[in-house]
Amino acid sequence: MANVTVIGAQWGDEGKGKIVDWLSERADVVVRFQGGHNAGHTLVVGNNTYKLSLLPSGIVRGTLSVIGNGVVFDPWHFRDEVARIAGMGVAISPANLQVSDQCPLILPLHRDLDGAREDASGAGKIGTTRRGIGPAYEDKIGRRALRVCDLAHLEDIGPQLDRLLAHHNALRSGFGIAPVDRDALLAQLHDIAPAVLPYVKPVWTTLRDAKAQRRRILFEGAQGVLLDVDHGTYPFVTSSNVVAGQAAAGSGMGPGAVGYVLGIVKAYTTRVGSGPFPTEQDNADGEKLGVRGHEFGTVTGRKRRCGWFDAVLVRQAIAVSGVAGMALTKLDVLDGFETLRICTGYRLDGEIIDYFPAHAAEQARVEPVYEEFAGWSESTAGARRWADLPAQAIKYVRRIEELTACPVALVSTSPQRDDTILVRDPFLD
Repeated sequence: MANVTVIGAQWGDEGKGKIVDWLSERADVVVRFQGGHNAGHTLVVGNNTYKLSLLPSGIVRGTLSVIGNGVVFDPWHFRDEVARIAGMGVAISPANLQVSDQCPLILPLHRDLDGAREDASGAGKIGTTRRGIGPAYEDKIGRRALRVCDLAHLEDIGPQLDRLLAHHNALRSGFGIAPVDRDALLAQLHDIAPAVLPYVKPVWTTLRDAKAQRRRILFEGAQGVLLDVDHGTYPFVTSSNVVAGQAAAGSGMGPGAVGYVLGIVKAYTTRVGSGPFPTEQDNADGEKLGVRGHEFGTVTGRKRRCGWFDAVLVRQAIAVSGVAGMALTKLDVLDGFETLRICTGYRLDGEIIDYFPAHAAEQARVEPVYEEFAGWSESTAGARRWADLPAQAIKYVRRIEELTACPVALVSTSPQRDDTILVRDPFLD
């Protein structure tokens, strides 16, 4: 049995939550390894819809769920999300949920800085969720962060807290924000610590033991490869590495543990916030995709930009993240389109290229080269077997495989967890 790493292979919002939930039935442990509560995973189980942003998706099934050291951790959001999901009837306890003692903390001062920067950026706005994710990662790299383990030793954090506040108060002064109230922040940390500490463990030991026992581990990524801080559409990216390799660093396991890499790919393309989007359709087709796909951000509620499938970007994401197979989601949203379009390349200054350039000026100039594809009038919604799909829908899936040079392992045909066509089981591949 292989471990499986699930990542988004576009700009996020590909439907990772459902796929992780579906796979977690076959897994023994589910691990979040990067990002924070800027992620948004929606799980539809019967008549219940669970909206998760920090908790691993395995928690809904009761699978042991681990928040790894690569995640930036907002303790107040954690407390509230645990209470909200538990209030929906999900059993959550330290027996099935663990938080790494090495996670950097997201504090109120990080949210303040995130918002102040966005407000001051004008046309240069990145489109962050304003939840403090980026500033928290900056403090981690700057070696001034407070971490989850500090919640158990608040009497000892004075020097580190002073180092943190020296940095932030200088920034706050530049933005015209009052200095951080040190005593008030300490009081907040003392207040929140009891809600977090029962879940805190050196989770690398849990994962070490799981590996020794040959238990199946499912690594759950957040966002998508095109938002990776190195490989995405910089600077309109998230503040962490989203590629599959981060599963090793962000969990405390070696690279050999990553296993089969499953890239989640939507049957069309969406993006939230600012940044380049070559196949965006700011027209009736884009509106139809958005309405039929219910394209609003799980975390922010922002309307997603919609466009045709971009095989160039997906092929690039697959290459840099070592994707072995795709899970194609939201195929049913394309039902009833008379004609579909797939981007097969770009025209840049008169030359055809097969990759997305790194520089923003060139990104702005690329023109998508489309291949038109006949649609289908039959419904794919709820299909659970290849035989249930219209012939033209199967041809569409096969063409995506050809253009991305990657096989499809799963096809999702609705938000319901069981409306999934299994082509090959990642845990057995």
